Amino acid sequence: MATVHAARRRSAVLGDLLPGALARDTALVAGSALFVGLAAQIAVPLPGTPVPVTGQTFAVLLAGAALGWNRAALGMLLYLAAGLAGVPWFVDGGSGPGLPTLGYVIGFVVAAAVVGRLAERGGDRTPLRTVGTMLVGTAIMYAAGVPYLMASLGVDLGKALDLGVIPFLAGDALKVLLAAALLPAAWKLAGRRGDRRA
Repeated sequence: MATVHAARRRSAVLGDLLPGALARDTALVAGSALFVGLAAQIAVPLPGTPVPVTGQTFAVLLAGAALGWNRAALGMLLYLAAGLAGVPWFVDGGSGPGLPTLGYVIGFVVAAAVVGRLAERGGDRTPLRTVGTMLVGTAIMYAAGVPYLMASLGVDLGKALDLGVIPFLAGDALKVLLAAALLPAAWKLAGRRGDRRA
């Protein structure tokens, strides 16, 4: 009886639904780094700021929720390390510590881990909980990106907020709402498939 309940127990995150632990985890970590690297190529420059609108932050939030804290953090560490080593997949193909947006990339590691941990506790199962989870992840990225922006550009906090936060609030709100629609729907679909298998 306990075995039946264990088999029917829900996975902690969506990535756990794939079979083959080591191969699966390796592929998910590498795939999440690649996913964020590809999303970085979707970049729309904004006048007056070195920080463009990108698909990166959305990819980081999705990776965190889908993979759990440890795999998502490893994926973002791989993305960061590869970019610092010269892979031209940071925004606009840039790399290296002189990049003004590098603070956001460092924040990706922490944001993905926190979002992943919240998802493991059910933070992506309903739209309202997903909104809360994604807002926390977004705030972490801002908290890491703004101080680095201040240091790299030599500007004060008010100017850094004007350059690296305020122009992006509306777009990030849309990303949060999109995640709130996608993730609970993915869990419902996964639940239906699990029910069919059982």
